[in-house]
Amino acid sequence: MNTVVELPEFIKRASKLLDDTERERLIMYLATNPLAGVLLRGTGGIRKLRWKRQNAGKSSGVRVIYYYHDSRYPLFLLTLFGKSEKTNISPAERSILAKLTKILLEEYQQRQ
Repeated sequence: MNTVVELPEFIKRASKLLDDTERERLIMYLATNPLAGVLLRGTGGIRKLRWKRQNAGKSSGVRVIYYYHDSRYPLFLLTLFGKSEKTNISPAERSILAKLTKILLEEYQQRQ
């Protein structure tokens, strides 16, 4: 099972979109299935997972944006958004998140 790190943006958005049980269920799923999401082109490995919330309608799902490099590093939960909010992240958001993941990897490499 992989370590999962929730970044502040993810925590902020998750507190509005998921209850504690659902959030924990999502984290456990990704900890054991880090390659579950589809790769987003032009991001250096960022993935998007479509997550259906339990006991909620079809349109109430969320999109989870995360980064997983390999088993030497934690899985980073970057952000999430409601299905009805938008369908994908913009090219500008992709660029910003790609830069962020490079910084995260560099920081973790220095610690090892």
